[in-house]
Amino acid sequence: MARLSPTAQGIVLMLAAIFLFSTMDATAKALMDRYAPMQVVWARYAGMMTVVAVILAPRLGPLLRTRHLGLQLLRSAFLFAATLSFFTAISTMDIAAATAVMQVHPVILTLGAALLLREPLGPRRIFGILAALSGALIVIRPGADLFSWTALLPLLGGAFYASYALTTRFLGRDEPILTSFLYTAIIGTLVASVLTVPVWQTPSVGDAAIFLGLGAVGALGQFLLIRSLTMAEAGAVAPFGYAGVVFASLWGFLAFDEVPDRWTFLGALVIVGAGLYVWHRETRARAAAATA
Repeated sequence: MARLSPTAQGIVLMLAAIFLFSTMDATAKALMDRYAPMQVVWARYAGMMTVVAVILAPRLGPLLRTRHLGLQLLRSAFLFAATLSFFTAISTMDIAAATAVMQVHPVILTLGAALLLREPLGPRRIFGILAALSGALIVIRPGADLFSWTALLPLLGGAFYASYALTTRFLGRDEPILTSFLYTAIIGTLVASVLTVPVWQTPSVGDAAIFLGLGAVGALGQFLLIRSLTMAEAGAVAPFGYAGVVFASLWGFLAFDEVPDRWTFLGALVIVGAGLYVWHRETRARAAAATA
């Protein structure tokens, strides 16, 4: 890694983070054969909270100080809703299809930034947004014989995740990213602990270890993602986030004997293509603004 340029290191770290996230998702899907989705969400947050508390223990006091408690609560709520929506979706859907639909979040973020941050929204960006949403509809196919309303959950999760990213932009101006990370873990764990009570099922010793590992993998993925974005510009590493569709397809095939159908492949290509197009337009617009 030391011989690589900072941008190349950022790309490697981004790919590693996305691989860990896909591993976490596959583990969650396997656990949901035996446990309610809410309990698996709890495991994801409780495991992450344990790891974060150990790593950040010497700095907990300073990191807990925030000037935007309300925004931290809102941001954490968005991520919690995105996680619950996605985990519930993959409990009944192929993991590759759900992951592909979830990838609409970058273009939804573009729409949110235009509406809330007054960023320009020209016809090409509108085209990218509509194309990504069309790709999502190709995957979930409303009106098809096998359609269920659960198939809309990853689309809802993408909207929640875009909202989470948008609030992160606001907080990133004034507060350390580790403060936001810590509040995400604390708030998610507290909320999930309350909501898990009605569906709680005591796990076996082996499953308890998997629960802890689920959170640890998610926490490590978050740390690598943060490190990636500090090593390289976001615009350089962002497109590699779409590797999640590939990793999810591999896990689906290897762990669950899931083979994406032609509609999932087509929809995923449309979503990824639209996302890359919007990313390209965003990059060019920022470069033109910097030059001006």
